[in-house]
Amino acid sequence: YCPLISVNFSLSFSLTLPERQVLQPEGPLLVAEGNTLLLRCTVAGSCTDDRIKWVKVSDRDQQEIYNFKHGFFPGVTPVIQRTLEPLHCDFSIYIHNVTSKHAGTYHCVGLDDLSENPEKKLQEGTSVFVKGAGAPEPNLWILQPQEVVLATPGDTVFLNCTVLGQGPPGPIRWFRGAGLSREAIYNFEGLSHPNVTAVRASNSDFSILLQGVSPEYTGTYYCVKFYRKPNRQYLSGQGTRLRVKGETGGLEGSFLSSPLCPPGLLSVLTLVVLGLKAMTLAALLLAWAACRRRQEDTKTPDSAEL
Repeated sequence: YCPLISVNFSLSFSLTLPERQVLQPEGPLLVAEGNTLLLRCTVAGSCTDDRIKWVKVSDRDQQEIYNFKHGFFPGVTPVIQRTLEPLHCDFSIYIHNVTSKHAGTYHCVGLDDLSENPEKKLQEGTSVFVKGAGAPEPNLWILQPQEVVLATPGDTVFLNCTVLGQGPPGPIRWFRGAGLSREAIYNFEGLSHPNVTAVRASNSDFSILLQGVSPEYTGTYYCVKFYRKPNRQYLSGQGTRLRVKGETGGLEGSFLSSPLCPPGLLSVLTLVVLGLKAMTLAALLLAWAACRRRQEDTKTPDSAEL
């Protein structure tokens, strides 16, 4: 007989999913009383749930402005209505009929992130000034009237930016994205992307043209004023979101977003499973061959006696 053969294999490995990263413009943004404020927020990494909210901090007071999970917030609406289309990692909001009380710093945060480490998360945010509210304010306006621009591959895209007022000496620059990962697109006093040209229809016109766009151009573009000395940001436009159709006809997601699973993860898991099956099959075949050999060795003396 063949003894019971037990083949055990253990595979120990850890998979690290991409950490959720909340990206929002640094600002400051300038808005007039009575107007609508657009606060942009994009989540890179795992953004399949709606556990995101906006909070405002001013004079050490923290106030919840909008919660994508639950609650009723008069005067605040999401840019993308969930009843019309998925969030697609876009957690931007509108604040309507702005008053002086809306001045402050706004933070787009994950509910879990805020509860685990609130001090670290609230160090980042978008500062907002309200013109006519009596508080010190920038003497400059950066107007980006286009909220969303749709394009197809190969198009030339016009991104509008008008700068009104004097402001401190320093250049106007265009960026794609927000945070440390933002990409420099055009600098009116320096180097720029080769496929980007300035319009400059007037002294206040800082619009640009993106030539021969592709789905990789998808993202949110910001027109930003800088100080010359020190070289730091002075004021930002509200941003223009560019969405370029893919070859299949569907709109591509933002270049900031990333899939829930790391690229190639499915292939790795498939190879692991197939490898385990091959190892198991090989072990069983070896055990079966050893058992057959043992049976033949046992039968050989009996045959000789006959």
